[in-house]
Amino acid sequence: MIVGAGLAAVRAAEELRQSGYSGELVIVGGEPHLPYDRPPLSKEVVRGESDDTTLRPREFYDERRIDLRLGVAATGIDRGGQVLFLADGSEIAYADLIIATGLRPRRIPGLPDLSGVHVLRSVDESRALRADLRGGARALVVGAGFVGCELAASMRSLGLDVVLVEPQPAPLAAVLGAKVGALVGRMHTEEGVDVRVGVGLTALTGEGRVSGAVLSDATQLEVDVVAIGIGSVPVTGWLEGSGIDLGSDPGDGVLCDEVGRTNDPHVWAVGDVAAWRHESGGHKRIEHWSNAGDQAKILAGALTGTSDPNAPTQVPYFWSDQYGLKIQALGTVSADDDVHVIKDDGRKFVAYYSRGGALTAVVGLGSAGAVMKMRAKIAAGTPVAELLESAPA
Repeated sequence: MIVGAGLAAVRAAEELRQSGYSGELVIVGGEPHLPYDRPPLSKEVVRGESDDTTLRPREFYDERRIDLRLGVAATGIDRGGQVLFLADGSEIAYADLIIATGLRPRRIPGLPDLSGVHVLRSVDESRALRADLRGGARALVVGAGFVGCELAASMRSLGLDVVLVEPQPAPLAAVLGAKVGALVGRMHTEEGVDVRVGVGLTALTGEGRVSGAVLSDATQLEVDVVAIGIGSVPVTGWLEGSGIDLGSDPGDGVLCDEVGRTNDPHVWAVGDVAAWRHESGGHKRIEHWSNAGDQAKILAGALTGTSDPNAPTQVPYFWSDQYGLKIQALGTVSADDDVHVIKDDGRKFVAYYSRGGALTAVVGLGSAGAVMKMRAKIAAGTPVAELLESAPA
């Protein structure tokens, strides 16, 4: 039984079948759509270049005997009886339960309910935003994380005037650190985005439809459309009171061991909602597309007893497409790491990240070769001083 119908759920089901699991396999999801890919929502879908990001056709599930139960959300579990409760009042018994419910977007409390204001997470929300992005419209994007930056880039490509606001000192500063974030911000400024850092949204105005915004520095803007992307939190409310360890903070997610098993041996978690035990001893959630597949493979091997003890260590990887260029990050990126920019030609760049003198990650813009060749160096924890000595001047 898999709860959630996104990428992590599909990959988990696929890996279970490939690992030899032949029993009943059910995917439960709250949305009515076939499981779909979310990264294109802020890019191709909102720009009108694609409307279908379905991960697998219906035949994929039929051939693998995967029972899709869509349009009905999970509301709770009875761990003792091993039963899943659904919003329509039905119940499903399970032998093992995999939680793959992903994230829900954060919202700014107190804002009026106005048309033209969008919080992006689902394909329906992306389509609704697309309908508002007419040429010449004035757009405000609140939050310069990956979704916010991708939306700003997409809006500029459609000819909109865009203001991008971010309380941090630079776009993506919370993820990549202020130094690299400033390089990303420079790109957006060069593309015509009005980037404002150290400032947030205080209020929205309008009669039925948004027409204005007030920022935390008291600046007032005339706007036609607002997109809010201020981060997300794990979808775990349906597990409250179940006894599954959710940590002490709403952002912690479902706490698991190093293979995705929770404090209940018959309940597992994978993907954005899952906080797996990290090599440092704590728990860490990784909200990246490639991580869903990596975790699904490990979890399926552990659940079916088919794990490969000699499998190589996975090096985390994620990317973001903006203005026809790809921001790529290989390794475990932390905004608190030491950052060494080894290449900056005014548009493309490469930066090494290190902690305790060891290479932890490489981030680049428009520099795929320089990033991807560092996989073995990152896995080995190569001293960054050695790499800096041989880095191009």
